Amino acid sequence: MPAELACLDGVTAAADETKIPVTDDGFLRGDGAFEVIRVYAGLPFALGEHLERMRRSAANLRLDGSFEREHYEREAAELLAARGGERFDGQLRLVLTREGRRLLITEPAIVLEERVRLGYVTYAPSRVLDGVKSLSYAANMLCSRLARERGFDEALLVTPHGRVLEGPTSSFFWVDPKGRLCTPPLDEHILASITRAHVMALVDVEERSVTAEELAEAREAFLASTAREVQSVAAIEDHELPKIGEVTLATGAAFRARVEELLGLS
Repeated sequence: MPAELACLDGVTAAADETKIPVTDDGFLRGDGAFEVIRVYAGLPFALGEHLERMRRSAANLRLDGSFEREHYEREAAELLAARGGERFDGQLRLVLTREGRRLLITEPAIVLEERVRLGYVTYAPSRVLDGVKSLSYAANMLCSRLARERGFDEALLVTPHGRVLEGPTSSFFWVDPKGRLCTPPLDEHILASITRAHVMALVDVEERSVTAEELAEAREAFLASTAREVQSVAAIEDHELPKIGEVTLATGAAFRARVEELLGLS
């Protein structure tokens, strides 16, 4: 398998040989912004949308200097071509640190199970980070580990008051007893996911708050993210969802068709 590549401030090298100074607050404090973009046949999906969100994140974090979007666009194209062009299916990570270092990294696609079992982890969103995709992801990673310690595949974040939010790195959707596809609203201080937005443009979705107790009656559920696309949920705590539901299947197919259409792969 070819080695992954990185581009740091315009210089491309092997990813495992690319280094930033240990004094950079992006490393010391997780002070910076990032995006992860799915790459299909060498083509980054929704690159413009990811760069726009990264620009907003950088502005909201008060990162110094201007956001150099044109550099990311050019270097992304060059890096993906060097990684194999249309032979590369994987991910592209974009990073901007407090010290202004611009980093792009190719990564392999994440291999996921067809379905996932979710366990609740209590979490209180930080409102000051609304609209920010920050390098400070320790809390998200810890939530995943806490769920796995209990025997689940992934966490489903729930507030101390019992409102369900999202996964640590994904949006959450469920089908209620009346057959309506629903997702928590952004004013619950969840991430404005790009995959979430595409799903909502493709199928009818009702945004509304939901409690853990209400989800015990869900007919089906799925997670949505860059890496997962649309991933079926097999269980939420002890509430079993015995098969992949029709809404989940239809949404997954519609999303993949949208990817192929927008990238010219269909």
